[in-house]
Amino acid sequence: MIVLKATQDKVLAALQSVAGIVERRHTLPILANVLIRKTGGQLQLTTSDLEIQIRTTAELGGDEGNFTTTIGARKLIDILRTMPADQTVSLESSASKLVLKGGKSRFTLQSLPAEDFPLVQEAANFGPVFSVPQKTLKDLLSQVSFAMAVHDIRYYLNGILFVAEGKQLSLVATDGHRLAFSSATLDVEVPRQEVILPRKTVLEMQRLLSDAEGAIEMQFANNQAKFSFGGMEFVTKLVEGKFPDYNRVIPKNHKNSVTLGRAPLLASLQRTAILTSEKFKGVRLNIEPGTLRIASNNAEQEEAQDELDIDYGGDAIEIGFNVTYLIDALTNMGQDMVKLDLADSNSSALLTIPENASFKYVVMPMRI
Repeated sequence: MIVLKATQDKVLAALQSVAGIVERRHTLPILANVLIRKTGGQLQLTTSDLEIQIRTTAELGGDEGNFTTTIGARKLIDILRTMPADQTVSLESSASKLVLKGGKSRFTLQSLPAEDFPLVQEAANFGPVFSVPQKTLKDLLSQVSFAMAVHDIRYYLNGILFVAEGKQLSLVATDGHRLAFSSATLDVEVPRQEVILPRKTVLEMQRLLSDAEGAIEMQFANNQAKFSFGGMEFVTKLVEGKFPDYNRVIPKNHKNSVTLGRAPLLASLQRTAILTSEKFKGVRLNIEPGTLRIASNNAEQEEAQDELDIDYGGDAIEIGFNVTYLIDALTNMGQDMVKLDLADSNSSALLTIPENASFKYVVMPMRI
């Protein structure tokens, strides 16, 4: 009995939206599967890695008849990818098997019982729902996610801090050497809530969020966050622990500041980065009235020097940075102009957007 018919592109798109968190090798074999629940013309797909759960609902119309089963997610995607986009495919479920047909092709796949699929237990006490446009959250994430730590033993740094308070949503990430802060305005006032989203969740959200119209709704509990957008529901465990006080890290009164074009500064840094040593990605910035010089060298005694004309009348400062940290920040800012605030060669630098308090990037100097 055929109980689902739809075009390949519709089924594949729904599957790909939930399959990002599926691990190929897992202690629980069923976690390599996608939970498929068909109710009338509606197809609901759910995946989980025990910490994150993603569910999408697609209206496919058509056949009556219901079934629930779980099938290897990657295998199903790989098969569907080889079929033409406009081809009608059918899924047929019977005891411990799923038959997929398309054109003259037929695949019989082993299934595992749906009742064995470990659904994430949702928290009972979510806070108030608030929302921002999908594009806003996507932009916020891209402006800070590069500063997250990777496999740091301070596990609370391997993620992004979300702070919702009043009418502001702020995102903060730091790896101990640099810190990125970005914020946006909410439509409604919300009580203060502070959670740390894990790195894997952040990367998956960035993959799924689109620039399309439509809002993303958020809710936070003590140990869970829930996001709903575009027919998808995303539930994730939170990172426990105390995030560093980012307000203390952001410099307040640096007396020297220079505003310059983002693209020329980025290009200059990318040029001088070529001759930094692999392990030691240091560049020297020499700032003096009228001129910014950027220089690097490496163990093979090679050197790079570049110069930018700047409008600057402050102290002469020579300061070293890990060039990757500067390039990351400038690459993820969309604006034409950036502002660099400095105190001296030993204090962290602050990179901001002129006349805009919604983005701040702090980078520690390095000895060169």
